[in-house]
Amino acid sequence: MNTYNDDEVNGLRTIAVLNQKGGVGKTTTAVNVAAGLAAAGQKVVVIDLDPQAHLTIHLGVEPQMIEAGAYEVLTQSADFAASLMLVRPNLWLLAANINLVGAETELVSVVGREIILREAMQTSQDKFDFCLIDCAPSLGLLSLNALAVAQEVLIPLQPHFLALQGFGKLLQTVDLVNKRINPHLRVTGVLLCMHDTRTSLSNEVRADIDRFLQSARGSNSAWSGAEILPTFIRRNIKLAEAPGYGQTIFEYDPTCNGAEDYGNVAKSLLGIKETPEPVPAAAPPEPQSDGPAEAPRVAPPIPIASVNLPAPRCYNPVPIWTEPAANKQGPEPQGDIPAEIPQA
Repeated sequence: MNTYNDDEVNGLRTIAVLNQKGGVGKTTTAVNVAAGLAAAGQKVVVIDLDPQAHLTIHLGVEPQMIEAGAYEVLTQSADFAASLMLVRPNLWLLAANINLVGAETELVSVVGREIILREAMQTSQDKFDFCLIDCAPSLGLLSLNALAVAQEVLIPLQPHFLALQGFGKLLQTVDLVNKRINPHLRVTGVLLCMHDTRTSLSNEVRADIDRFLQSARGSNSAWSGAEILPTFIRRNIKLAEAPGYGQTIFEYDPTCNGAEDYGNVAKSLLGIKETPEPVPAAAPPEPQSDGPAEAPRVAPPIPIASVNLPAPRCYNPVPIWTEPAANKQGPEPQGDIPAEIPQA
């Protein structure tokens, strides 16, 4: 059995962002929480373990241009620290590309293949404050490497019925890794993404998850201390637009709901609690005079600053079909052959 030494987890808080269901907000969460932590002065490294390389693209890096990344670290023993890219202040990236899809096949006969990433990161434990791992939408060898090195699992979850179907299987996998490979591994939080409090379905799913997690309190399971994060991610089109510009939500639109929500998630990881702003005391009513009433004052318009965004760098729209130009000329004459006269 491969287990951690206590000194291997000191100095670095490693969080695997995991869910075997796709489209629930894993990459969006990993990118923007990491950006929020980096903006708070923390040294953060993000690891892209998804062959689709969406995290790499989200941060404005072209996957095919990387010389060393997650694939080289896992299959060619490339140095972990030397393979990192500084993509933002305080934010480093271990990039991915399509080559990563063959890693599981190439490592099938390697002894200890499930702890390759953990061994590669041992020399960098004291260089960073946080490590966030964007896992592939599966529970294969790549995700197993993430669970072997992480201390925490953050599960982004869309509050829909189908999103709950694999939730129990995911928790069982984490529990199995906890018992056999990584005794430090725990599920610490469930983050509700694309959450809409106006719908009864979202509230019912949230209540079901909360009851399930409460029932595990005091048990020996790896999710006995898990809880739903108090901050949920509201539906926001800006979160879907930002990757096309290679920007985090804080760069694309720092005033939108998505930036506020992910900023609060980063603060919760740092142990910073939101304090409500004090409500100003109401002004005493003015004494009424016998003179004519004054006309109400009209507030001046609020100036709106224009936002000039760069053109998307990740894709160029290509027309799929173009309507042919209409032929403005009539049909060509058929010589001296007279047109047939239909028989009566």
